[in-house]
Amino acid sequence: MSLEVQVVSPERILWTGDAERVITRTAGGGGEIAFLTGHAPFVGALDIGVTRVLPAGGGEELAVAVHGGFVEVSGDQVSILSDVAELADDIDVSRAQAALDRLQGTTPTEDDAEEVELALRRAQARLDAAQRSS
Repeated sequence: MSLEVQVVSPERILWTGDAERVITRTAGGGGEIAFLTGHAPFVGALDIGVTRVLPAGGGEELAVAVHGGFVEVSGDQVSILSDVAELADDIDVSRAQAALDRLQGTTPTEDDAEEVELALRRAQARLDAAQRSS
């Protein structure tokens, strides 16, 4: 028995298929949560981070950089509905690293400190996803 999983962003369906497990990070300090078959119904807000999907039957774990959104579990169906998401294989690592380096070299003002912190977390999530794929 497996999970039916969809990873969706406003632009497209990034991945759909059967999986053994899904691990993602929830917002509000909830940390990572894993979903297996038979999981209780769940709806939660996604944090910036890496969502990992282990396809049914083994194979390479799928890594997705996720920048907010929601996760819903009902029965053995898991839907990741992200505001912005990128498959690890689609991430331009040198561009993500350049963005991280640029952001780390800035001194944010009081007005843009939160925005800079979020941009740093998004760049790091993109790099983390790409590294899981390599």
